Amino acid sequence: MFVLDWWRRVLFFGRRSEIDGAAYLRSLGYRVIGSGYRTRAGEIDLIAWEGDTLVFVEVKALHSAEPPEGAVGHRKQQRVMRAAKAYMAQYRLHDAAYRFDVLAVTVLEGTKPQFRLLRDAFGPHRY
Repeated sequence: MFVLDWWRRVLFFGRRSEIDGAAYLRSLGYRVIGSGYRTRAGEIDLIAWEGDTLVFVEVKALHSAEPPEGAVGHRKQQRVMRAAKAYMAQYRLHDAAYRFDVLAVTVLEGTKPQFRLLRDAFGPHRY
């Protein structure tokens, strides 16, 4: 039963971070249009428009002082980019300007979540 309780806490923390992250992005003027988009190729936590730019956002949250964005490695970036390609094909957004952001969420005991947005954090142009 311990493993199940641990897993529920992890899922709740991750989903809560995505919900809080969407609210944070809205406060910055983003128009959030989707969350939890999944394909066989990968998944995207949040999808939003910032002006005329389609933004695919990877939300990474930690309960420690370590920078959460450090956990978004090359493999994860590739999975997000493949899912974004599928999303753009599904919704016929081939000509849309787009980018990949990372929203780092740090949640320390007894404090409110701290958000750090890394715009254009990765993408095919980075390699």
